[in-house]
Amino acid sequence: MITHRLLAILCGILLIVTGTVAQTPPPLPPPLDTTVPTAILVDARTGNVFFEKNADQLIAPASTSKLMTAILIFDALKAGKLTMDQEFLISEDAWRRGGAPSGGSTMYAALNSRVKLSDLIQGIIVQSANDGCIAVAEGMAGSEQAFAEQMTRRARELGLTKSVFRNSTGLPDPEHLMTARELAILAQYIVKAYPEYYHYYSQPSFTWNKIMQKNRNPLLVDYPGADGMKTGYTKEAGYNLVGSAMRDGRRLVLVVAGAATLEERRREAQKILDWGFKQFRPIEVYSANDRVGRARVWGGETRWVDLVTRKDIWLMLSSVEQQKVTVDLRYDGPLMAPVKPGTKAGTIEFNLDGRTLAEFPLETAAEIGAVNSMWLKAWDSMVYMVFGG
Repeated sequence: MITHRLLAILCGILLIVTGTVAQTPPPLPPPLDTTVPTAILVDARTGNVFFEKNADQLIAPASTSKLMTAILIFDALKAGKLTMDQEFLISEDAWRRGGAPSGGSTMYAALNSRVKLSDLIQGIIVQSANDGCIAVAEGMAGSEQAFAEQMTRRARELGLTKSVFRNSTGLPDPEHLMTARELAILAQYIVKAYPEYYHYYSQPSFTWNKIMQKNRNPLLVDYPGADGMKTGYTKEAGYNLVGSAMRDGRRLVLVVAGAATLEERRREAQKILDWGFKQFRPIEVYSANDRVGRARVWGGETRWVDLVTRKDIWLMLSSVEQQKVTVDLRYDGPLMAPVKPGTKAGTIEFNLDGRTLAEFPLETAAEIGAVNSMWLKAWDSMVYMVFGG
């Protein structure tokens, strides 16, 4: 943040930068409607909600609740409590309720076999494997019920106030309920907290026990920018989808729930995402080598040096964001002479509602030699000691 010591130096810079962002907003896309009973569309970076329909209504999430199952696995990996090579037993319960005899989503793990966590993760995420979920739940918590209780506690820690989990799979249970808004929160959390594991959600297929199964996310087939996340279906829930797509540096997270058919789920998901991406347009804030402002050079032949950006700065902004975005300049000083051109001297940040949209480095534009006068050096040193850099 800009300190009070630097405010007088940098206030002119902030006036220049702020003035460059706001532009005449483009016309808004027409209002959106959808045939699915529940939906929400969120900007993953800012949390801004672009569209919602019954987003706080409790619904049967089906396998989309496996996002929370994955979070508990990722948490344990991060804490060193699990390793990717660790093996989990496929118990009779995991095999019977979640495996081949169940007729549901399964990775076809063999009864009483031991499966590495790295394979179970792919089974859970790509194949929506119920046998994999139950095996991990039993191995991590001793029972699936205990694991489900951990899921609910973790949900509260993440700010989910309504969601309740009764199993690790999303299989029907009248008390296993979530909201579309809270599913979107989980998706955003995985994207931000566990980027090293996010690639599993875009994996097109996984083969286990010599059976290849494709990822069921319809967006991954042909929707531009789509790269995850999770589908779900039960008779009680209908066809659900948590989806994510990224274009021009902006990621949208979508939840649709209760679709009557696979086609409706695919069609409405794409329609909502298309509408969402039309909310943004590229804004050129600065061209390469534009002057952003100046910074103080201590002990220099010249007391000030221009700060520039070496690359074009473009932001994808919605109409509302263009009017609300704010700018902060973080100074990396002090700059002590001699200073070479291209020295990183700070960062310019574009913020919205307390969240950082983007940040870019600022560099010195010129070479500033050290002053030869002993008296001027002494004066600069004294000023610096009193007021700081």
